Amino acid sequence: MELIIASQNQNKLVEFKKILGDKINLFSLSEIGLNQEIPENEKTIKKNAMFKAKFVNIQTGKNVFADDTGLEIDSLNGEPGVYSARYSGVKRNSDKNIELVLTKLKNKSNRNSRFKTIISLILDGKSVNFEGVVEGKITEEKRGNNGFGYDPIFQPNGYASTFGEMSLKEKNKISHRSIAINKMVQYLKENNLL
Repeated sequence: MELIIASQNQNKLVEFKKILGDKINLFSLSEIGLNQEIPENEKTIKKNAMFKAKFVNIQTGKNVFADDTGLEIDSLNGEPGVYSARYSGVKRNSDKNIELVLTKLKNKSNRNSRFKTIISLILDGKSVNFEGVVEGKITEEKRGNNGFGYDPIFQPNGYASTFGEMSLKEKNKISHRSIAINKMVQYLKENNLL
């Protein structure tokens, strides 16, 4: 089966390919020659994922899935949420985003948070969404150099390591993205599409 992932993010592409293995022939936007930036102007993670999938499907006419992920922090009223990638500004700087989160949490005892991923799949004109959530807490400082985004400050519940300290293989066993993608794979199997 062939699918396009509606993303220019090479880190995401690597993660998805590791999770999916050879089950799906996955193409990034650059591999199909679609190099324009897809707007992310929606107010929710789910609507952003749906918009990106629809945008690429209309452009290509092909089966596609898009994901959108946000970090939701309880004591910041769910921030950064849908604005996670551009929390500190439009330029998408992970280090500045992390600094901003740590600064805002400086005197807060409640550091509970969650990573949420929504995957929106458009397959033969039908749209289906899948959600993955991992609960955890924000550490007081960066730990680890693996992963990307907020991984060095997110410690999933039940683990002593942050996502940034885990190998990609370890992270993919429990991550929000792998939960959502595995739900999509299960859906494809149940419908005899995989």
